[in-house]
Amino acid sequence: MGAGKSAVGRQLGRLLNMEFIDSDDEIERRTGVDIAFIFEKEGEQGFRDRESRVIDELSQRQGIVLATGGGVVMRDENRNCLAARGFVVYLQTSVEQQWQRTSKGRHRPLLLREDPKAALQELMDLREPLYKDLADLVVDTDGRKVGSVAGEIARCVNEG
Repeated sequence: MGAGKSAVGRQLGRLLNMEFIDSDDEIERRTGVDIAFIFEKEGEQGFRDRESRVIDELSQRQGIVLATGGGVVMRDENRNCLAARGFVVYLQTSVEQQWQRTSKGRHRPLLLREDPKAALQELMDLREPLYKDLADLVVDTDGRKVGSVAGEIARCVNEG
């Protein structure tokens, strides 16, 4: 959350001349409602089930840049799809940077609690080992502009 997945992904798609798809946007497009509404009506489990179906489908496509939600790594099936079918980049960011980027918004269901910064830390503690294990490339985004991060990734993709 707040690592810049959508902004970097969009720019990376332009640099690589590939279609950019955000899995959360795709879920919202298909359902006609926002992620927060899905969480409210179906709970996190319902959302994660939808997310897994979309990840399985989208990861089979060639020539795309796919941004996923941060929780996608919590399911083995998602990690397996991504690892087997694509080049995975972990946009690493500090909890402090995440907090700065997400604190103004109200559309992040996992942060709708008394201490959202603590929630970010809990999520990081749980997810970061999985991100690092899955990633083909880890890129630090703290204090960096979108174009710089996307350019670094594009260079790595083009070299490899």
